[in-house]
Amino acid sequence: MKIFTFLITAFIGLSEVFAQKKPAPAPRPNIILIMVDDLGYSDIGAYGSEIKTPNLDQLASEGIRFREFYNNSICAPTRASLITGQYPHKAGVGYFNVNLGLPAYQGYLNKESLTFGEVLRNAGYSTLMSGKWHVGNDSLAWPNQRGFDRFYGFINGASNYYDIGKYGQGPPVELVENNRRINLPADKYLTDEITDHALSYLEEQSKTPKPFFLYLAFNAPHWPLQAPAEDIAKYKGRYSIGWDSLLKERIQRQKTIGIANPEQTIAVRDNEVTPWDNVPFDEKQLWQTKMEIYAAMVDRVDQNIGKLREKLKALKKDDNTLIIFISDNGAQGGYAGSSPRKPQRNSGPAGTAGSYVYQDQPWAYVSNTPHSNYKNNMHEGGISAPFIAWFPKQIKAGSIVKGTGHLIDLAPTFYDFAKATYPASHQGVATNGLPGKSLVPVLTGKTEQVERGEPIFWERAGNRAVRKGNWKLVSTYPGYKWELYDLQKDRGETTDLAASRTEIVNELSADYFRWAEKTGVVDYEKIKPANQIGSPAGRPNRQPPTFR
Repeated sequence: MKIFTFLITAFIGLSEVFAQKKPAPAPRPNIILIMVDDLGYSDIGAYGSEIKTPNLDQLASEGIRFREFYNNSICAPTRASLITGQYPHKAGVGYFNVNLGLPAYQGYLNKESLTFGEVLRNAGYSTLMSGKWHVGNDSLAWPNQRGFDRFYGFINGASNYYDIGKYGQGPPVELVENNRRINLPADKYLTDEITDHALSYLEEQSKTPKPFFLYLAFNAPHWPLQAPAEDIAKYKGRYSIGWDSLLKERIQRQKTIGIANPEQTIAVRDNEVTPWDNVPFDEKQLWQTKMEIYAAMVDRVDQNIGKLREKLKALKKDDNTLIIFISDNGAQGGYAGSSPRKPQRNSGPAGTAGSYVYQDQPWAYVSNTPHSNYKNNMHEGGISAPFIAWFPKQIKAGSIVKGTGHLIDLAPTFYDFAKATYPASHQGVATNGLPGKSLVPVLTGKTEQVERGEPIFWERAGNRAVRKGNWKLVSTYPGYKWELYDLQKDRGETTDLAASRTEIVNELSADYFRWAEKTGVVDYEKIKPANQIGSPAGRPNRQPPTFR
């Protein structure tokens, strides 16, 4: 009996020793999602730009870049997919943040589509947001009502970067902080303020044991082009070479750094863009200035990303934080004349609070290099964005992969990293299932692209597209003629194969119409508003440029 008792005691003792040596589960990572507005595919250094973006370039060199990452071509539908993990119609924002009288087009996020704020907060995360919302103007649909503990920013689609009240051109810049309306201080620049509020939230959050999720949604470089004078000065004279030469520089740089596949085609020159050599001398001066301001705005975003990284280091959070950087759509086309567009107001020099200038199509043509077309169009220039992910614990440095990710994949990715469960119902409402795939296998080097069983789909204001494997089917409103491209060889969309590969057109179009019916997509002719939304200054959408 004594021997038996001794053996039992010894066994219990050994069990306690082994239990003590069992490693504790790894802490869940903090997550930061950075989105910029109207930034083209080639507008940061890591994707071929001459614009100074050392902080983003470092994230890219220490992380992973996708050659193919897709958005929804325009602000509100992109944000609806991003925030909920749903296609925009399924989330209620199939057109814009305006109500067209149908559930898929109600103009704000529905209750069936949970935000990543709601899911991650329920999983024990602090949920923080600073910047642009644009998925519901009514206060019932603001960030604090949809899962965010802290919010600072603006609710609608665009904002000035400086207070303009003193110029007599309108009210001050209207913002919201945690459901309280405030104004941008007269001596502040909006990009800086968006970052500084995010940093203050991180400082406050660091006093809790929770991991955090931060959604940092910059307005820049969306029009109006306004930037600090010292940043504009960095680029003085840089764009005197014009858009044709700059595009060639960017293509060469993309090939050198490996972001461009050498076997890929490059979009044919936009024949609506006047050759730089044919632009009158005095007009060239303003064109150069516009791009100097645009570059300064991107530069300032990068500086603020540097401030964010310094704050992470100071809080000792940098070693367990995933950072993802994307853009909401391609650069804005819509005005292609040789003479710069007349601004809505002009109460000060270009770039200052009193000015209101745009990048416009000739420079946007460069921004979207090497792709065709622009924001609000489903060709590659409208829906392609840079994608950078940084997480040294799990992402191999310097990786460049095909990727082929989409906005709907980000919510599942975050829930995967956070070990968060997406519920079948929330507050008594059955939730929409998530159509995307987690990017974790690609980010951690297990595969080079997302493995999905279903195609990716797009529809917005009559513009449509399907991506299935290497094939892409696309059409542009008001025509309904399908174009077909083999993106494995022809991402520049230079050779339409629809006439010769009718079996592929039939297959993908059938996929599209099944998806459209399931998702609530309605023929745009039946619902279009009198003035289409999606181009600067409320102008109707232009026909896309013809390519030679």
